[in-house]
Amino acid sequence: MRTYRNWPANYPDPNWFLHDRFGLFIHFGLFSIGARHEWFMTTEKIEPTTYRENYFSQFDPDLFNAEEWAQTAKKAGFQYMVFTTKHHEGFALWDTALSDYKVTNTPFKRDLLAELLPAFRKVGIKVGLYHSLIDWYHPDFTLDGLHPQRETIQSRQTNDQRDMRRYQDFLAGQVTELLTNYGTIDYMWFDFPYSHRDWGWSKGKGAADWDSERIEKICRNLQPNMLLNDRLDLGRGITTPEQFQPDKPLEADGLPLIWEACQTMYETWGYDRDAQHWKSSEMMTKMLIDTVAKDGNFLLNIGPTARGEINLPTRSHLEAIGSWMHYHQQAIIGCGASSFQPPIDSRYTQNGIKLYLHLFSYPYKSLHLPGLAGCVKHIRFLHDGSELFYRGFDPEEVLTSTEAIINKEDLVLSLPVCPPDVLVPVVEITLRET
Repeated sequence: MRTYRNWPANYPDPNWFLHDRFGLFIHFGLFSIGARHEWFMTTEKIEPTTYRENYFSQFDPDLFNAEEWAQTAKKAGFQYMVFTTKHHEGFALWDTALSDYKVTNTPFKRDLLAELLPAFRKVGIKVGLYHSLIDWYHPDFTLDGLHPQRETIQSRQTNDQRDMRRYQDFLAGQVTELLTNYGTIDYMWFDFPYSHRDWGWSKGKGAADWDSERIEKICRNLQPNMLLNDRLDLGRGITTPEQFQPDKPLEADGLPLIWEACQTMYETWGYDRDAQHWKSSEMMTKMLIDTVAKDGNFLLNIGPTARGEINLPTRSHLEAIGSWMHYHQQAIIGCGASSFQPPIDSRYTQNGIKLYLHLFSYPYKSLHLPGLAGCVKHIRFLHDGSELFYRGFDPEEVLTSTEAIINKEDLVLSLPVCPPDVLVPVVEITLRET
């Protein structure tokens, strides 16, 4: 296996992750009822008891259907999913024995995780769990500058009675439950360290506060083949930039990183009723392509409604992306970066002798392909398999043609004037085997 800077030798084989490339992130919880931001508990400084009174008894996603979620994800082309077991609000979406602040004590009464994971496995989608290391509800979680009670002096004084060691036991216990009671888990996605933050009266939390070494050992012992992200703050695991697209493949100390771009459809992760700033389906598809072209994975988020339904705008985008994936999946799944230089405003992905040219901006009739002279066996549009013609350097043409001169190392691809009716046209280039 290729050596990665963030992947220790004793970590499990990540090849399925590097192959699958396209994941679904699902943010769901009590914040879905608030429908304005998954962080509104702290941005609005709502005390834990008040937050529970307002939302816990109202949680009843009566339209939730695990099979529908799974089928929607399958049709969109997702290969794996990551679901929020517990966000920073502290509410558990499984039947934990360690807290009464859980889904089975709400009007919904059912163990949501127990229904969701089998449904996704049934359609062939690997399952991952998001678990917040932060817990603003737990009485032993010490207050800091992110906590909703941060500005109340009386609340700050309770830090003397709070014991992070007890919280560490609670955290370890809940992770143990998740990795013991719900079958094979393919990916554990922890969130998040902030030890670099300093508010004067408090500092942010990191590996020592979570006892991350202990959490990692639990993960490795209970699910030895499960992948981990980097947010235990141990300097290892899948690198997970969010709401940010790197400009090149990620590396550190001269070695590549296994990485995953995490992106929302609009500005927040949880359901936002009034969201206006939606990314277009074309933009999200281009972000997927761009990520794979830089040897990364793309984790695209959705936020179901408080009634447990994937709303119409989200479904519309997923259907559009799924339609594109139906014709172009082989240009994403199993692919990675290419050593060839793509033309301007396009991306290459590659899998062996198959080189895929993604046209972000459709050119007029002719497109120069740098460095491909003598390398190509066949070229076609991927969406319909139709042949495309190309030509290389011709010394006679240089003397007589009024067209642009072709460099000896390049090819020129001939394209129809009207682009295909797909979000992003893809040209499949079959290379000659060397």
